[in-house]
Amino acid sequence: MTDVKIARALLSVSDKTGLAELGTALARHGVELVSTGGTAKALREAGLEVRDVSDLTGFPEMMDGRVKTLHPKVHGGLLAVRDDPAHAGAMAAHGIGAIDIVVVNLYPFSETVAKGAGRAEVIENIDIGGPSMVRSAAKNHAYVAILTDPADYGALVEALDASGGSTSLDLRKRLAAKAFAATAAYDSAIASWFAFADQGQMFPDTLPVVMRRGPELRYGENPHQQAALYLPAGPHARGIAQAKQVQGKALSYNNYNDADAALELVGEFRGAGPACVIVKHANPCGVATAATLLDAYEAAFRCDTVSAFGGIVAVNAPLDAAAAEAITQIFTEVVIAPDADAEAREIFARKKNLRLLLTGELADPARSGLTLKSIAGGYLVQGRDNGRIGAGDLKVVTRRAPSARELADCLFAWTVAKHVKSNAIVYARDGATAGIGAGQMNRLESARIAAWKAKDAADKAGWAEPRTIGSAVASDAFFPFADGLLAAVEAGATAVIQPGGSIRDEEVIAAADEAGLAMVFTGMRHFRH
Repeated sequence: MTDVKIARALLSVSDKTGLAELGTALARHGVELVSTGGTAKALREAGLEVRDVSDLTGFPEMMDGRVKTLHPKVHGGLLAVRDDPAHAGAMAAHGIGAIDIVVVNLYPFSETVAKGAGRAEVIENIDIGGPSMVRSAAKNHAYVAILTDPADYGALVEALDASGGSTSLDLRKRLAAKAFAATAAYDSAIASWFAFADQGQMFPDTLPVVMRRGPELRYGENPHQQAALYLPAGPHARGIAQAKQVQGKALSYNNYNDADAALELVGEFRGAGPACVIVKHANPCGVATAATLLDAYEAAFRCDTVSAFGGIVAVNAPLDAAAAEAITQIFTEVVIAPDADAEAREIFARKKNLRLLLTGELADPARSGLTLKSIAGGYLVQGRDNGRIGAGDLKVVTRRAPSARELADCLFAWTVAKHVKSNAIVYARDGATAGIGAGQMNRLESARIAAWKAKDAADKAGWAEPRTIGSAVASDAFFPFADGLLAAVEAGATAVIQPGGSIRDEEVIAAADEAGLAMVFTGMRHFRH
């Protein structure tokens, strides 16, 4: 069967958006409207004739509305294969009439959870009859049209008007696919709540993950790859995917990836003084804190003026004109901030291709959550790296303790190193990165690269010495040998922060003492791959 003439529709919705208009359109085509409870009331208030489902089934709604559509005269009318003689005979024998359209949207389970409702109210908002009707109608889409989204009402009415009151098989297929996705998402939300909120599990036997497609992207990491952005259907923290794009070209896959890295790092400075992060290829190439955003940007930029070209800039406070003017002096792909004042927006508007993203309040860097990484044949799932270290957590392991300035630079460098791809080495002085070594296969090379980049920055700026002189150096994992530490000594570092835990810790500590370094252990590692 291809086209199906619509004679009867069953409507039962929580969201009454567009209901009266849809009911009016169906009635215009001579469709009998069958409905329940509040939906029937809303249709009658719109002046429409409605048949109660209890009249159809011969049973009243009962148990506070929990039982109303779970009946053979409903599901028989939805599931019957109409050109099957046995099915047609059963319908005739039991007085079951066909139902041609089902309009259902489900109890607001996720919204109930999101508002902080108690357990009893959450449970009461688990829809049973609705999903049952949706699945029955969607399974039998050869004959039945199923609508679960008010956004589809217009397309249905257009189809009915164009065909004289019929639905096409193509339309019913599309609606069925959407309906099964809707019930899958709904069941996933329920399963997630039971697993995480109700049972307190971190890694349930089945991990329900439901995403809704956002924009399709021009391409993926490379032009031959296709890509799209998907957004979590359930509760989630605000991140780069929820940022408001004020101007500029559409974000690319790589823009999203780099912007996420920048936002995650600048979020570490939430509630602190002005901070700026510059990211390239998901690694920070300059980070600084200062008295103003302009000063922070300039200090971050000076760390690596080459890599900053075409990079991502993120700040932790609303942008002003001075910072905007400085940022636009070079080509910048994306700028991220909680907000931007009118003057700053005017300045950015001169660069029509620059993407300006406003995030509102930055997310809590200590929030919990899970991260997923695809591998061939599966996914690796772990808790977010929300570990944070304060001065009270550090263990001084050398004869010399760090000074107050060295301690502040150690903690700053450690914060940055958490967001640098391993092996990571970060030199910092006076609240700004001096050199960053990222992603090398051994720690010694990362230390050397970071020192070389600091020397190169000094040469370009005309400084008498690189900013590694008198700096603190952070290592995301322990130094397995003293050579990496000695490379930091050569670069001029005077303080070291690292996790500790190597079988050669004593050798490394001895080398630090011999060089007059102050070294502290965090007891926490921050690998990032």
